[in-house]
Amino acid sequence: MARKKSVVNHFSTMQTSSPCCPLCKHQQTQEYYQDRRRPYFQCNECGLVFVPDSFHISAELEKAEYDLHQNSFEDEGYRRFLSRAFDPIAQRIPVPATGLDFGCGPGPVLASMFSEFGYEMQTYDPYYAPDISVLEQSYDFITCTEVIEHVSQPDQVFPLLINRLSVNGVLLIMTKRVRDREAFASWHYKNDQTHICFYCEPTFDWIAQQYGLIVDFIGSDVVLFKKS
Repeated sequence: MARKKSVVNHFSTMQTSSPCCPLCKHQQTQEYYQDRRRPYFQCNECGLVFVPDSFHISAELEKAEYDLHQNSFEDEGYRRFLSRAFDPIAQRIPVPATGLDFGCGPGPVLASMFSEFGYEMQTYDPYYAPDISVLEQSYDFITCTEVIEHVSQPDQVFPLLINRLSVNGVLLIMTKRVRDREAFASWHYKNDQTHICFYCEPTFDWIAQQYGLIVDFIGSDVVLFKKS
């Protein structure tokens, strides 16, 4: 009962104090939705929907959740899923080219798919491939598939990735997008406790304008940024 009481008090505190946006650092945010586990706020400037820091799970619990993922190189269904990221890059950037799979996870299947076609690939993941030296190189393309929704500091990650792109380089983001409050209420995507930032089209438009990028929306969950 004591734990329930502390959670209720915590919700009450969050409702009277709007947290700063983790993407654009705008101070004007408003409560967007609240379920039994955590509140969600939306930024009035960039449109990002996010979970306040105090409701993020620990790094240990986060990694434990990722350890449960079983994405194997032999899983044809998973390879078809990743083709939504592979195909747009392959259509725009011919071999030879260098790429970085940012947030590759325990099984870097997407990087392997690119390597099979002759691309020179590097991988980075804070838990499974933590060699930060790869973040000091330049790339013709960077992929970030089902990762950005887990990132607590997008204000640092986006400029980091964009600055690693060569001229005319491409950053591909795969993440499901917010539509509206009604859809959000029943959206399974928000129920994953490792998902803490949720993007909509206006958010990606804001990013493109902020960093001088060309943005292209491909389907319902893929976004391409081109550095010009």
